[in-house]
Amino acid sequence: MLLRLRVSLPDRPGGLGQVAKALGALGADILQVTVLEREAGRAVDDFTVTWPGLADATEARERMSAVPGVRVEGVWATRDAPGSAPDYDLLMHVAAEPARGYATLVDALPALCGAEWSVAVADGAVRHASLAAPAEFDLPEPPPRAITMDAEELRLMLLPVVAAGLHVVVARAEGPVFHRAEVERAARIVDVVSRMAARVQTGSSPAENGLGARDEARR
Repeated sequence: MLLRLRVSLPDRPGGLGQVAKALGALGADILQVTVLEREAGRAVDDFTVTWPGLADATEARERMSAVPGVRVEGVWATRDAPGSAPDYDLLMHVAAEPARGYATLVDALPALCGAEWSVAVADGAVRHASLAAPAEFDLPEPPPRAITMDAEELRLMLLPVVAAGLHVVVARAEGPVFHRAEVERAARIVDVVSRMAARVQTGSSPAENGLGARDEARR
């Protein structure tokens, strides 16, 4: 099972090695480590690991929480294969076909952000939707900047695209709230995609505007 563990640990020499040793002793194979923050004497890291057998997120959390000085902030299944470059792949697809920029963006964001689904909402309607996304989404008060929030059992990231009159929503059902490093990364990607998509001339057909058959049916 491919899991992501978000761990807060003492930011001192050997701290990362202690966590890696503990994971190895539990039979986990570390595939990738991403440092999200380092401040106030602690670090927050995301570990992408393969977990042996049928161990689930709850068991992984319980075992890692027993390591002295370690706080487990979240454990959830991930589809983000280490060694891949999904952000670069996304931008290459958008550069090749900028007219479908927002549809491509929404399809790619769940894997990029370790989330379940994503939608782009405008004027109260879902304009683009990834797999597993709801057909309708009641957007809270549209924020002027990228923010995170909780809604029922979902962790949400809201990313405004002012130039296009859109708000991109990314939803995570498992795991912790989106870290500010994740929000900043997603916001930069959205900004680049919006600049590429802005080159498309106005007044084009739905297909040229990035609306596929599924998107057009939602309108």
